[in-house]
Amino acid sequence: MTESTDRVEKVLDLLRESGGRATTSRRILLRCLFDEGPHRTAEELAEVVQRVAPDVHLSTIYRNLDELERLGVVVHAHLGHGPATYHLASETHGHLVCEVCGGTLEAPEAFFSELTDAAAREYHFVIDPRHFAVLGRCAVCAG
Repeated sequence: MTESTDRVEKVLDLLRESGGRATTSRRILLRCLFDEGPHRTAEELAEVVQRVAPDVHLSTIYRNLDELERLGVVVHAHLGHGPATYHLASETHGHLVCEVCGGTLEAPEAFFSELTDAAAREYHFVIDPRHFAVLGRCAVCAG
């Protein structure tokens, strides 16, 4: 069993434990999430899933992503003005997005620690830096 297959099976076990089913569409979607890389929109994931299972509708992808997010397997992030993107929750990081070229940099969650600490201390507010992007300009566009 490959590492990716093993990870898919673990998530399917988690789904079963919570009362869900291990459907074909969920299995294919999970494989895409593990193999295709981070920051995929639901539409991009649907394209990949539909290459294997053309009858899987976009609404099914959204429902599955919602369930996976509820279980803590994936998180979605808003990277600027486009649609939400999804990535594995185990790959925690924040995002820096260039407003000019749209380039995205992944910053470790620790990068945001001063901000999250200050928000908690001064405003009693808990920030989830995985969910949003800090907009600005990359080195090329700023220069």
